[in-house]
Amino acid sequence: MPKARLAQRCYDTERNGRSPTSAMGDVMVVWFPILAWALALFSATFSIQRAHQWRNFPFICERLLAELLLFPVGLLGLWAALGHIVFANQAAAAIGWAPSPFQTEVGLANLGIGIAGLIGYVYRDWGYRLGVSLVTGVFLLGAAAGHIYQMYLTGNLAPGNAGPILYTDVLTPLALFILLAITRRAARDVIDE
Repeated sequence: MPKARLAQRCYDTERNGRSPTSAMGDVMVVWFPILAWALALFSATFSIQRAHQWRNFPFICERLLAELLLFPVGLLGLWAALGHIVFANQAAAAIGWAPSPFQTEVGLANLGIGIAGLIGYVYRDWGYRLGVSLVTGVFLLGAAAGHIYQMYLTGNLAPGNAGPILYTDVLTPLALFILLAITRRAARDVIDE
């Protein structure tokens, strides 16, 4: 199917106001952010319960930080890269946008963030995790600001603009920064030893 015709199908709405090609995009942007957070919380709980050491508050926060880097930053970053690069038309429709060549650039940024998140899960250096969190935070908070602006300016309430992704675009960086602040002292104590 020619690209222009496929793009047009993304905008041809049915009675319910949704395009037929946006259903997969809706699944990508609605359920995967929720699933990533649920997996992070479940995995952190499981990891903490299995720990053979004393479970103090900084330890619990470090485990949660690691799982957030694995799931909402790492795996969700890779998933977003796949969506923006391979399934660009569906992702654009789910966000309420027209397909654009810039999606490849957004997808590559997501790819880099996803890989960095996976490394941050394995490489437990506090400074590295801070760097990953800063890049992730700027990207996600900027995306959230763009979503809110589009909601205000155009009334765009598409699931990929005003759904769970908006909340996780704010929640993920805030959680990362709070957990980094809590674990900073423990990381400093390890360096001083």
